[in-house]
Parts: sequence; structure tokens; C-alpha cells
Amino acid sequence: MLRFGVNYTPSDGWFHHWLDFDLDAVRADFASIAGLGLDHVRVFPLWPVFQPNRGLVRPKAVEQLVSMVDAAAEFGLDVQVDALQGHLSSFDFYPSWVQTWHRRNVFTDPDVVAGQAFYLRTLLEALRDRPNFLGLTLGNETNLLAESNPLTSDEAAAWLDELLLVCAAVAPDQPHVHSEYDAVWYEDDHPFLPVHAARKGAMMTVHSWVFNGTAQRYGPLSAESLHHAEYLVELAKAWGAPDRPVWLQEIGAAQPEISAEQAPEFAERTLANVLTCTNLWGVTWWCSHDVDRALVDFPEREYELGLLTTGRKVKPLGETVARIVAAARDTPPSPVARMTSVKLTGERSSWGPGGAFFDEWMGLARDGVRASIEVG
Repeated sequence: MLRFGVNYTPSDGWFHHWLDFDLDAVRADFASIAGLGLDHVRVFPLWPVFQPNRGLVRPKAVEQLVSMVDAAAEFGLDVQVDALQGHLSSFDFYPSWVQTWHRRNVFTDPDVVAGQAFYLRTLLEALRDRPNFLGLTLGNETNLLAESNPLTSDEAAAWLDELLLVCAAVAPDQPHVHSEYDAVWYEDDHPFLPVHAARKGAMMTVHSWVFNGTAQRYGPLSAESLHHAEYLVELAKAWGAPDRPVWLQEIGAAQPEISAEQAPEFAERTLANVLTCTNLWGVTWWCSHDVDRALVDFPEREYELGLLTTGRKVKPLGETVARIVAAARDTPPSPVARMTSVKLTGERSSWGPGGAFFDEWMGLARDGVRASIEVG
């Protein structure tokens, strides 16, 4: 069954809610999410809050996370847990023991990696028997930290392998994954490679954001913007093993590139395109609730990404997504047989907005051709 869910942004306090955890508020948020017909949430414990010292994962924080997973079950929601965030909504999250005069590379320092493994094991031992637990993502777009924690491609592969092996050993029955932002596909010198994204972990994850230059260059409701998620899914599939599932783990309508008025149409047409893809595990919209404007210093686009307001009122975008989900439940979408295959050429920079390969594939999409991608 195709899965439809949402990345959970708490309506009160954003992810800082872990500092003043209120399970009743979480339950109310989950009730509003379940009311949209969604079946899972992706949640984000903050690494420095949960592991303030390399040798300490706070038992109370773990207890709160478990209570959150149990609360989700009350509303029929499965839960996927991000652990080493690295990056959320323009903020980077590091514990103090890898900063200042303790500065260490989070990917290559053996003590740091051992600390990360300890943290992952602790979370998994607490969560693995929960029937609605969907496994861990190592962290949200951790490859964004490569700029300040330099590493080689071999070191990136070793980091992923070591921590994914920990996850598989402790909780072998859940689909543990990792996630990167689109530099892994679009930047030539990026240490995280397409083959890493496509072949490590239980399935591939894709984060599709058209404020990466697509909407600015081609327009918010252009073919390029509306087919961007479909394109990334097909790009991931080209690098993955046959029949390997792809999870569209993040997709959202970010302002100002996509206006609030355009967001419902963007969602409807984007999802119609991506649901033509084979091997799609599911779609997880970013995000559940808006960010309270009392919280300052966010980029403007982060405040109103939610399907619901901070008061848990369903927005027009949320109504549209709920309708799409209900229709897909009633009549499951049929993936399209892609008779045209385009051979991947050029450096990674040619695969992104403005690149020759990107424009070639999108030209076919504009003509109504559903093309797959073949790695040469």
C-alpha cells in the first residue's frame, strides 16, 4: 500500500518543544494530522537535547520520545524517527561535545562516530518493539554538514555503512534509511555520491524542493517545478537496484517561490506526476503545522509550510492534500510504464536546474512523455 504522511513540526514551540515537552499538545497535533487521512509521521528528536554528552543519552528524553510514538499509535499513525538531525529549517544542531575547543569532525572522528552509534542503539532499544515504529533515518540532510566537516567520498561511505549496520543489528525488522539534500545529485564535488544515496539503507530517500533554483529559473508552476519530484525519484531509481523502493521523504510548497494561492495547485499537479512512478514507497509532506512567528530568525519560507496552522486549522493546502490522499485510498494510482529512457550524461551539475541533462528530461515531460533515466 502506498504510504502518505507528514513531517511533524509541533504546533507549539517548533522542535524546541522537547525542552518543555507536553504530551497533550502532541496528541492534539496528531489528532489534527490523522484528520487529514495520513498514516505516518516523521519526527525529529534534537540531537543535542537527547545526547548532551558523548556518554549520556538522557533517559527522560528517550521516555518522552517513546510516549510520542505511543501517542501516534492512538491515532493510527506510524512513526519514523530522525536521529542525527544535522540540519532543520536552516538551523544546524550539534551537541557541545563536538564544538568549540572540543571541535571534532562528526563524520570521521572515531570517538564521535562511536558516540553516535551509542545514541542510535539507545533509541532503537527503546523503540524497536513498538508496532507502529518505522525505523530510523540517520539524520535529516546530514550531508549539509560536509561543508564544515570535510570528508572524502570513501569516508562518507564508511560513515553510512557503520551507522546503518548498527541500526540493522539492533532493530533488524525496520526499514532504516539515510537522507541527503539534492547536492548529492546536483553538485560535482560533493562527497556524498548518488551511489551512496541509492544503494545504502533499506530504501532510497528523496527530498524535493524547487527553491533550489528550479522555481526561480523556470517559474513556480512550470513543467520543471511540477515534475521536479518525479524527476528526482526517477534519478534515484536509475542508481538503485531494480525494484528498490523510493521514499519521497520531503516535498513542500515553499514561499515566496510558491505563493499560498499557488500551493494547492502545486501540490495537486506535483503529486499527480510523482504517483506515476513505479517503486514509490510513499510520500511524506513537509510539514504538518506552521511555525509560530513569535520564533524569530527563520527564513521567511519556513513559517507557512504547514498543512495546518499553529492553531491546528486546516489550510487550503491541507484540504488539497487530504483530498488527494482520500482519492488514492479509494482508487490506488497506477504507475505508468515508461517506454522512453534517457541516458544520464555529463557531470552532476548538468543534472540540476539549468543543466543540459535536466533540461533534456524536462523537455520530454513538457511534451507529455514519461521518461525513465538510465545510468550510462
